Amino acid sequence: MTVQEIETDHELDVYSRRDIVLVQGEGCILYDEQGKAYLDCASNVGVSLLGYGNEQIARAIYKQYMTLPSCYNIFYNDVRARLTQKLIDITPQGLSRVFYCNSGTEAVEAALKCARFTTQKSDIICAVRGFHGKTLGALGATWNIHYKTSMGPVPPGYVHVPFNNFEKLNAAVTADTAAILLEVIQGEGGIRVGDLSFFEKVRALCDTEGIVLILDEVQTGFGRTGAMFGCEHYVTPDILCLAKGIAGGVPMGAMMCKEFIHIPKHSHTSTFGGNPLACAAALASIAIIEEQKLIQKCAENGEYFVHALSRLDAPVIKEIRGMGLMIGVELYEKAGPYVQALMERGILVLLAGKYVIRLLPPLIISRKEIDHAVHTMAEVLTSY
Repeated sequence: MTVQEIETDHELDVYSRRDIVLVQGEGCILYDEQGKAYLDCASNVGVSLLGYGNEQIARAIYKQYMTLPSCYNIFYNDVRARLTQKLIDITPQGLSRVFYCNSGTEAVEAALKCARFTTQKSDIICAVRGFHGKTLGALGATWNIHYKTSMGPVPPGYVHVPFNNFEKLNAAVTADTAAILLEVIQGEGGIRVGDLSFFEKVRALCDTEGIVLILDEVQTGFGRTGAMFGCEHYVTPDILCLAKGIAGGVPMGAMMCKEFIHIPKHSHTSTFGGNPLACAAALASIAIIEEQKLIQKCAENGEYFVHALSRLDAPVIKEIRGMGLMIGVELYEKAGPYVQALMERGILVLLAGKYVIRLLPPLIISRKEIDHAVHTMAEVLTSY
């Protein structure tokens, strides 16, 4: 049986598969089983921030595996402690406590439970088009109704308001509001960038009303927006949710929070959370981001990428928006066929809703590779 046949016949049918088998990666390039090369402008939905085949991360993983790969949190661990201190050092001031997990949705689950326990309130205000995961708790916060079909009952207590609309959000606050959960840039929702004034008003509202502000930076963290964390462009949250690019491709998530956030002992744990293997990978990944000045490069290359795209003479383009190397190209037509055409020409991109092409290249992408991506997009968007 072929790879496609095995996965199609025996894995749950929960993904819309693309008809290629990826087997290798190097830098920003992926290769299929036929040896065809693809420029990766998707980075596994933001996971592969540093591309593929990074020897520094590989050495850190190997060394840690041969030393101690797992260590449950009933025991202290030196590598986990080093990562904890590093995260405290690089996140906005005041975020001084950490809960480790394995994914973004788990970080959101932890945030929701902590907010509810800390405030002793139940309701969570979220944004229309927001995406926060698909486990049952996070699913309540996620906007897209299609993910919830036949999955009910979804836990109650979630209210959705238009993104960047403070008046609607303020009107949704009640005596039962525990938290406000937002992305600084909506990823799955179409690369919709938050307004600074909106977030400043939300921060002030939370301070006045004793509401916990949760920012979901699963997709925007670790340099993606041209800052180490997207909230640095906006405000400091009470809880910060992290995952995807945190550990150079190794599964990991983390929830950072302020000192006043609490949860009872034993009420929320994770067997693999904070395992030394993932922590070592995260320390190596963060070191590379800092040593190679990838945050500054991301800001500069993101501006270069957007400027090049804005010069395309393609009537199908409605709007180009984003921040850093998180870019959305909204079309007047459904984007799916264009995404497929780009893949056939060796460029891997993502959808963000029906009409938006999402670009999330690794932070190490070069100007030459950006030019190649733009040139190919010009061919597809002007002639498809």
